[in-house]
Amino acid sequence: MRRLALNVAPQMKVDVENQPQGLATLRIELPPEEVRKEWDSIASNYSRYARIPGYRAGKAPRSVIEKKFRKEIQDELTKKLVSKSYHDAIAEKQLRVVTLTDLGEVEFGDDRSMRFRATVVTAPEFELPEYKGIPVQLPATEVTEAEIDAALERLRDQAADFTDVKDRELAMGDFAVIDFTGAIDGVPVSDIVPDASKNLHGGKKFWLHLAPENFLPQFCEQVVGMKPEETRSVQVVFPADFPVTDLADKKADYAVTLNEIKEKVLPPLDDAFAAKLLPDKTLADLRHTIEHNIEHEKEHEVDRAKEGQVVKFLHERITFDLPPTLLKSETRRALNELVHRNRERGVTDDLLKGKEKELIEGAGSLAAHRLKTNFILQRIAEQEKIEVTREDFDNAIREQAAHYNLPVEKMRKELEEKDRINGLAEEVLLGKTLDFLKQKVIVEATAEPDAKSAAPE
Repeated sequence: MRRLALNVAPQMKVDVENQPQGLATLRIELPPEEVRKEWDSIASNYSRYARIPGYRAGKAPRSVIEKKFRKEIQDELTKKLVSKSYHDAIAEKQLRVVTLTDLGEVEFGDDRSMRFRATVVTAPEFELPEYKGIPVQLPATEVTEAEIDAALERLRDQAADFTDVKDRELAMGDFAVIDFTGAIDGVPVSDIVPDASKNLHGGKKFWLHLAPENFLPQFCEQVVGMKPEETRSVQVVFPADFPVTDLADKKADYAVTLNEIKEKVLPPLDDAFAAKLLPDKTLADLRHTIEHNIEHEKEHEVDRAKEGQVVKFLHERITFDLPPTLLKSETRRALNELVHRNRERGVTDDLLKGKEKELIEGAGSLAAHRLKTNFILQRIAEQEKIEVTREDFDNAIREQAAHYNLPVEKMRKELEEKDRINGLAEEVLLGKTLDFLKQKVIVEATAEPDAKSAAPE
C-alpha cells in the first residue's frame, strides 16, 4: 500500500519564560518558509520599481536588488511580521498581556528564519468569587419636605443682598469689610511666607464672615464690637499642625481696620422670588422643580452606592499582587491628578509641598485600588464575553465630544493623536461590566434611620 506524503508547514516557535513581578519574556522564531515568502514578495516590489545604474527598470537581477536594498527589505519585513507574530504568540499561549515593556532586536538567520524577544507585563492570576447576586444596601430615594425646604434656603442664601449697618457695632453673623496686615516679631508675614495664601499676609477691603472658628484662629472673636474706621490689634496663635510649617506654633499680630459692616438680608420666600429663578413660575412650581432635581440626584446616589458596594465586595474576596511596574506608572498618574485637582481648588504649591508625603501615600492607595478593580472587571468581562461594540465606542466618542464641546470627528482625531483610543475602549468595557454587575445585585433591606440621623443638617 502506497503512503501519501503530507506537506505540513513548519510552525512558529514560541517559548515563554515567566519572571517575578508579573513579567514574562516571549522568544519567538518564525520558520524560514514564512519569512522567505514575505521577503520574496517585498523584494519583488523593489525589483519592479527600483532604478539600478546599468540596468533597465525591472530588469536588475534579484541578487543585485537584495544586496542594495537589504536593510530596507529587512525593515519592511520586520514591520510586517513582528506585530502579527507577537499577537499570534500571545493568542497561542493564551497569555493575558497588559502591556509590552520591551521589544528586542530582530535577528535574521542565514536560512531566512527570523527571531526576536518580547518582554511583557501579564495580568495577575486569581479565582473569581460568585459575582452574580452581590448583596447591597441602598439609600432611600423618597424626597422629604425638609430636603426641599433646605434646598430653598440655599437658593435664598445665594440670592441674598448685603445692606450697610450704620447704627451698631460689629457682631457675630455680620460681614466685615476690613483692611489688615500681619507680622511676627515685627517681620511682615508676607516676608516670612511669600508663597503662602495672600489671606495670611493681609488684604484690602477683605470681606470676612464673622462666625466661630472661621478664618484664622480666634480672629473673628477678637474683632467683635468694632466700629467703622476703628483699628484694633488682633493676636493669632497658629497651631502646631498648621499646614504652612513656617507659621506653625508662631504668634502673629494683625493690625485690623474696619471699613464697613454688612448684614445679609434674605429675600422673602414667595412667588416673586420663584419667578426670578424660573420666569413665569410660582413658588409651588419651584418646589416641584427642586423635588425633581433631588430625585434625580438620589438616583445617582443609588447608582454610586451599588457601584461602591459591588467593588468593595470583590476587593474583599480577591487577593493578588499587582505588577510593580504598572503600580509605579499608575501611582505617578494618580499623583498628577491629585496635584491638578488641588490646584484647581486654589491650594497653593507651598501647601501642596507641605503635604507631599500625604499626597504620595494617597496616590499610591488610589492607584492600587484602581488597578485591582480594573483587573477584576476585565476578568469578569472575559468570563461573561462582554465586548465593546462599534456602537458603544462611537457613543463614547460622542459623549466626550459633547463634554469638550468639539465636533465628533475632531474628538476622534485628538484621541488617535494622543494614543487614547485603546484607553477609551477599556473605559467603555469596564463601564459595561460594572453595569452588568449592578443589574445582578440583590437589594437588602436597610434599617430605618433614627430621628436624629434623618434630620436635615
